Amino acid sequence: MTAQWRMPAETEPHDCTWMAWPSAGYTLGDTEADADDARRAWAEVALAVARFEPVRMVVDPVAKRHARKWLGSDVELLEAPLDDAWMRDIGPTFVVGPGGLGAVDWVFNGWGQQGWARWERDARIARRVAEWAGATLIPSPMVNEGGGLHVDGAGTVLVTETVQLDPARNPGWRREDVEAELRRTLGVHAVVWLPRGLTRDYGEYGTRGHVDIVATVPSPGTVLLHVQRDPRHPDHAIDDALRAALPADWRIVDLPAPERLEDEEGPVDHSYVNHLVCNGGVVACTFGDPRDAEALETLASAYAGREVTGVDARVIFARGGGIHCITQQQPRVAS
Repeated sequence: MTAQWRMPAETEPHDCTWMAWPSAGYTLGDTEADADDARRAWAEVALAVARFEPVRMVVDPVAKRHARKWLGSDVELLEAPLDDAWMRDIGPTFVVGPGGLGAVDWVFNGWGQQGWARWERDARIARRVAEWAGATLIPSPMVNEGGGLHVDGAGTVLVTETVQLDPARNPGWRREDVEAELRRTLGVHAVVWLPRGLTRDYGEYGTRGHVDIVATVPSPGTVLLHVQRDPRHPDHAIDDALRAALPADWRIVDLPAPERLEDEEGPVDHSYVNHLVCNGGVVACTFGDPRDAEALETLASAYAGREVTGVDARVIFARGGGIHCITQQQPRVAS
């Protein structure tokens, strides 16, 4: 009989957080100054998380010197070839069960075979991380990424229609197929389908709708929802549809978007939803924006008893993601 796996809520205790060090491609940018901006941003997140729990950083051998320079001795380095640095998506999704720690190895295909993406090396990282963690590998035939789901730890998962049902990810899959696979791998019994993600996420470097910049579940029955208050931003028009898709008996807590609406590429997707919950803390995105303080206060209320630390995430978002996107928690297995 197959063990019944369960994905714990992010608020449950962790053994550590996994990350991957930026070492190539668009994440580093075109100049050495761009590369240092990326290294600094990843390092600031890693060192902020390390205040709460151990951080294990996967590093391409060609970038180990840079990683050690920026991280010092506070972060453990493990070497493996990398294409990119989005550990939430290329790493495993950890679960727990009677057999201890499990690691779901989704099929990774560069966020739906994006033209700029390279994933030959990244597609092998989940297996490597599972080995290092001593986890039972749980292979999945579904193309998926960790940023494409959020669980409450009590049997409910949030997903978006434009990710798991993306024809470039899972051609021919129906809702019931996705739901069956999420039940098998994550131990959930209820799937909440949001209709889509944020507008910018459908641009050149987007994921086509990851839920982890849209909504998260700080506790069962409560959702933190990204809200764009300004009607000049295209995300303002999707708020009603997102709310309507959530269970009627859930409490919705608004996390308003920053006041900044655009950058040189168009409407931004800056989102305070994209935070990481740690042991005793929350590492949250800030944007040098007037709404930063309001967002941090809202998170402190949602995660009462945890210390909320803000890290400037503008450099990370300019590369296509945020703090949650570059981290992956490994839950603690009850003894």
